[in-house]
Amino acid sequence: MAEIIDEKNVSVNDANVEAGISDAIDQNAERSYVRKLDFYLLPFLSLMYFFNSVDRSNLGNAKTDGIDKDLHFTGNEYSLLILLFYVPFGLCDLPLNLLTKLWSGKITLPTLMVVWGALALLQCAAKNFAGLLVIRLILGACEAGFFAGVVFYMTLFYTRGELGFRIAIFFGSALLAAAFSGLISYGVFRIKSSAVQGWMWLFIIEGGMTVLTGAVAFFWLPATPETAWFLNEDERRAAKARSLRDGSRKVDVEFSLRESFATWKNKKFLVWMVIAFTYPVAFSTTSNFLPQIVARLGYSTVKTNLWTVAPNAVGFVILLVIAKSSDYFRERTFHIVFALLVSLAGMIILFSIDVLTHKALAYFACFLMAAGSYTPSVLVHSWHNNNNLNENSRAATTGLLVGLGNIAGILSAATFRTEYAPAYRPTLIATSACNVVCIIFVLGLGIWMKLENRRKNTEQGILLKAEDVDTADLVDGEASPRWRYFT
Repeated sequence: MAEIIDEKNVSVNDANVEAGISDAIDQNAERSYVRKLDFYLLPFLSLMYFFNSVDRSNLGNAKTDGIDKDLHFTGNEYSLLILLFYVPFGLCDLPLNLLTKLWSGKITLPTLMVVWGALALLQCAAKNFAGLLVIRLILGACEAGFFAGVVFYMTLFYTRGELGFRIAIFFGSALLAAAFSGLISYGVFRIKSSAVQGWMWLFIIEGGMTVLTGAVAFFWLPATPETAWFLNEDERRAAKARSLRDGSRKVDVEFSLRESFATWKNKKFLVWMVIAFTYPVAFSTTSNFLPQIVARLGYSTVKTNLWTVAPNAVGFVILLVIAKSSDYFRERTFHIVFALLVSLAGMIILFSIDVLTHKALAYFACFLMAAGSYTPSVLVHSWHNNNNLNENSRAATTGLLVGLGNIAGILSAATFRTEYAPAYRPTLIATSACNVVCIIFVLGLGIWMKLENRRKNTEQGILLKAEDVDTADLVDGEASPRWRYFT
């Protein structure tokens, strides 16, 4: 092992000399840097995604207050609103994420937020289904790319071993949004006004808060660690060294379309596409229809919104626990599979029982769905970014895979039809099938990666893990002899 460590140190020194930084990272500066990221950057990104999730999913809360009746929806028009939203929401992820790499998150992320917030507010002025549909389509295009953009943006600041838990905190704000959206709806729907309906107040309040937060983001978010207003020079140097140690082959690379799509020719990319398309169906079913699922239990509008709070709050805690465990053990495969199995169990319960006869069991199943359906969104995108050391490629790949996941929401919306009420068994069965497919592909890819690492160790007569090799040394990516998959 001494020989291995010496070889590693030589490589680190060479990489650091080439990068123009010292061969040793200032440990105090590194700890201070991470603390500042967790204090200044992560909470604000989480707040932004909180409003992203609220503005995307509050249509479900509005429906419980009768927006469908006030705007005279007929047939499956409500499901159609959700279904068509996912078309621009999925198709625009890739181009918007490339713009995030080209212009930086400092410009792209706040701009998107201000525009979608204004559109979310304008929903209160809709007079019919057609008017609301136009607003929702443009809203979907503007909200697209935000999650993918932030995931890519965070890879520029955090190392591979820190990424999963930080994305979990960021993404967990979506669970809190679902919980607090129920609380906000509970309060807003108690406002009595003959001129402005409760669902109108919901759009006005939440959309206005989004616009305000987006305006502040222009001044708050840095483009890169080197330009962050809250860092000193020692912390900026530590940031660059950290990225070369456990993040990227090179940092601050210029935008390149050729590099962006280079990894798409890899055969594993098709497996990533299947995983990215199947895991989000459970997320879409849970986030869009949890109020309607709870409403099946036969409670009033107010109680229905209130009862959506607990499953999402518990789901948030479980998300953090699983993600922290995944980062600690630097293991993604089995953590993702566990989460998929939890949400699968909840859906199997819901389509197998009479919910009105077994209300307690049905409500418990809602907890399982919320607990398991959100976690893969964090760990899947941490996983493929952990194995991609090129910044341009990370931007394009994250944009495409998140976009595929957003398009997969169409499957959930298309099967959640009024004629399937109140059991919605076809929806739950289709979602369960997607979970099963995803489990198979995640296990296949993860086990293959683990076996490849073992094969290389055996052939080379050494014992290396992904964290033992500095990413700056892996100039040829997966073709580098010392490459080990982050599994």
